[in-house]
Amino acid sequence: MSIPFVNSIASWLLKKRYHQIELFLKYPAEVQEEVMFKLLSIAKDTEVGRQYNFASITNYKEFAERLPIVSYEEVEPFIERTRKGEQNIFWPTSIKWFAKSSGTTNAKSKFIPVSSEALEDCHYKSGKDLLCLYLNNNENSQLFTGKSLRLGGSKELYEDNGSFFGDLSAILIDNMPFWAELSSTPSNKVSLMSEWETKLNAIINESKLENVTSLAGVPSWMLVLLNNMLEQTGKNHLFEIWENLEVYFHGGVSFSPYKDQYKALLPRKQFNYYEIYNASEGFFAIQDRNNADDLLLMLDYGIFYEFIPMDSYGLEDQKVVALWDVELHKNYAIIITTNAGLWRYKIGDTVRFTSVSPYRIKITGRTKHHINVFGEELIIENAEESLKKVCKKTGAQIKDYTVAPIFMVGKEKGAHEWIIEFRKEPKDVNHFTELLDNALKSLNSDYEAKRYNNITLTMPKVHSARENLFYDWLKDRNKLGGQHKIPRLSNKRVYIDELLLMNK
Repeated sequence: MSIPFVNSIASWLLKKRYHQIELFLKYPAEVQEEVMFKLLSIAKDTEVGRQYNFASITNYKEFAERLPIVSYEEVEPFIERTRKGEQNIFWPTSIKWFAKSSGTTNAKSKFIPVSSEALEDCHYKSGKDLLCLYLNNNENSQLFTGKSLRLGGSKELYEDNGSFFGDLSAILIDNMPFWAELSSTPSNKVSLMSEWETKLNAIINESKLENVTSLAGVPSWMLVLLNNMLEQTGKNHLFEIWENLEVYFHGGVSFSPYKDQYKALLPRKQFNYYEIYNASEGFFAIQDRNNADDLLLMLDYGIFYEFIPMDSYGLEDQKVVALWDVELHKNYAIIITTNAGLWRYKIGDTVRFTSVSPYRIKITGRTKHHINVFGEELIIENAEESLKKVCKKTGAQIKDYTVAPIFMVGKEKGAHEWIIEFRKEPKDVNHFTELLDNALKSLNSDYEAKRYNNITLTMPKVHSARENLFYDWLKDRNKLGGQHKIPRLSNKRVYIDELLLMNK
């Protein structure tokens, strides 16, 4: 079968889907309402459906008044019953897959239900849509002439009471159709290896001789893999290994701190970077334009969206709005209702809308990952943007970082303490710190107010981390691999104190 023929067939199929995407671009509120009613109808005879009388709900207002906003801890008893074999509790079709997720802050594992509908109509559908949107913008793409180098989690699947759990990436790989493996590297066997460092070498050995046309994975861990690939092959950049490489699909953590390092590994102006936004609970958004820094919210994946403005989040009278009532440039916590039986569930992420026609977002952080000890409301977006500005001015490159408060003691003022592992150190860390402080002031008026004349906060304290500090910290906690993330901002000092001890 010729390469042009494969490309033309794939393009034809994906263009058909683009017409469906255009439908929710044109009628977003109607499509979202339809999703809500469909979910309610499907689940009306479940235990939860009967409890809240889903069958009698006739509009969004009734839905919002009747069902409570919930956290994982509140739905965990239902999930545990399902893991032990009970069914039809919160979703009518059998659920036997659970995505094990601990995130970065919670040592206790979460087991997120994954239904067959979520696999097909959300996770796999999103993979096709990613290709659809990419090909729609890049008509001369040769993506299908080669393979995608995928870097998923490093956990195997485990069976317990007849149900299976593991990283979402492992569940997706295990359930993929056979033809999907043919277009990917490494093999499923290598992808599902549990020991990260052994897996890393196996990926390199399998993939270096393939015709890789795309990369897919979390930026921090993909960077480790690619640098090891260059080291082992003795090449200067990745096009010397894969001359037809054209795009990197990335997500999971902010790309901003890593972009310059990727440009050094991939020194072609026409190389594409496409961001995705997915989680164990679902796949939410895809970059739909070349060189964009925001993502199109996908509205027909069996997920109904609601949003809590962060200025009211956690308060007794917190406000909750549907998609059609969001405002531009406001920070929101996401609430999702899904085709795996999560009802008005707090996922823990925060976003900001850059457009409402169509609905495009930027990920701004986590509801738990911010610093507000002194009323400064520092979010991850502030930190990432400030670091990007300062690195551009100083020529520094950042590998990893975390930030925590220095609490007030007696008459001593508070401050923020940073520990940064540089790939390329600034010439003067004190000057870097001063620029970072000024950048944060320019982006966050609350931080600026608390820093005014050192009224509450004094100058940040920045430590330069030893090489591989964060890698060693994760390794000590058995958290190496594609799905684990460094906690960026915290209101507590647990992480930074552990890292400072290891930095000696």
